[in-house]
Amino acid sequence: MVVCIVSVIVAEDLTKQFGELVAVDSVSFAVEEGEVFGFLGPNGAGKTTTMKMIQCVSPKTAGKLTVFGMEVSTHQREIKKLLGVAPQENNLDPDFTVHENLMVYSRYFDIPRAKAERMVAELLDFIQLSHKKDTVIEQLSGGMKRRLILARALINSPRMLILDEPTIGLDPQARHLIWDKIKSLQSQGITIVLTTHYLEEAAQLCNRLVIMDYGKILVQGKPDEVIREYIGTDIVEAENDPEVIACLERNTTSYDVIGNRVQVYTNNPQEMIYSLLKECELGQITARSATLEDVFLKLTGRKLRE
Repeated sequence: MVVCIVSVIVAEDLTKQFGELVAVDSVSFAVEEGEVFGFLGPNGAGKTTTMKMIQCVSPKTAGKLTVFGMEVSTHQREIKKLLGVAPQENNLDPDFTVHENLMVYSRYFDIPRAKAERMVAELLDFIQLSHKKDTVIEQLSGGMKRRLILARALINSPRMLILDEPTIGLDPQARHLIWDKIKSLQSQGITIVLTTHYLEEAAQLCNRLVIMDYGKILVQGKPDEVIREYIGTDIVEAENDPEVIACLERNTTSYDVIGNRVQVYTNNPQEMIYSLLKECELGQITARSATLEDVFLKLTGRKLRE
């Protein structure tokens, strides 16, 4: 049986400039139908700008970008009808109740009132806010607001959902509830494109992802494959000591010095620990699984970005 893979977003040498600033610098990627695709990167990396071009709210400067086979420069209206967007900021209308926020938003898509009422009831049940339908926005918790924004993005039954920092500022319980909803939506065949600063979230949710910095894509692929390629399966940590460094240099072992610790990247932690204990004068030594955060920090650095 031949599986046909359909790319619902295709970018080739996509570029966005603001005057002399190149915010997105000739990036190329494709998003497949039904997958969760993540954009990761420090502040100012270009990921949100890329998302805005996909949404047809920021025109591209150069390159090619198609969504559902349509060029974003000429088919904005048709593309927007197929998208649901959950922005990072809370832009719910504070003058309306939970139910009224969704009903008013449904009018932008010319959804008949009776159908909209049914959809709103289903969405409130889906995000577990039916009991809050008559509550004004100011009385909702942060997690409730994020769930309502997600419901609003689904009011037009989109084929693709764009989520900008979907769980920002949420406690672990609320975050995991949002994760469950995202996985449920994917199981229904909805393509999901998201940005997040939570690397654990990206590893949990994304089938594939890109890491961007200074407008360029540094790496793209499946989370576990990216980790193995750039770090290895595990990290062995030891004290940052000149004798340890000299020993690692003699053994041509891949490592990084991070503060008062040395991180050694390996696919065989037991063998690495045995070798280091045998050949190097080590104090405390520990081993742990490598994570997407390790890749992120290795590629983009540890300097704070404002």
